[in-house]
Amino acid sequence: MALPLFGSVVGLADRVFNVIDALVSDKDEANRLKHEIQMTLANHNQAQIAVNQQEAQHRSLFVAGWRPFIGWVCGAALAWEYIGVPIAQWSLIMAGLELQYSVPQIDPSNLLELVLAMLGMAGLRSFEKRTGVAR
Repeated sequence: MALPLFGSVVGLADRVFNVIDALVSDKDEANRLKHEIQMTLANHNQAQIAVNQQEAQHRSLFVAGWRPFIGWVCGAALAWEYIGVPIAQWSLIMAGLELQYSVPQIDPSNLLELVLAMLGMAGLRSFEKRTGVAR
């Protein structure tokens, strides 16, 4: 599942900072290195935001619409798996047809992995705010 990976990405800077603290005895040099790492992460995030804005403003639906499409597909699949399937199974049981028909299901582990990956930028943004890099 993606959650342990997500946690390791968010905690990566903290671990790097701990290594810097352990290896660099000069506090000013350690702070300079930490600041460089934070600025590098912030610059990469700003570059990704710029790319996202360019894509969103594009005239072609194939360029501007792929993220919303994936989001809607994931949302519909989650709704089916956690709302539609239980209601459909209950309906089949109430109609006495549960032995003749089965309801198609989606593997939620793969689906949740994709949704968590898509929502990962929100977690990284929270990390930036926590470390003071965000505006």
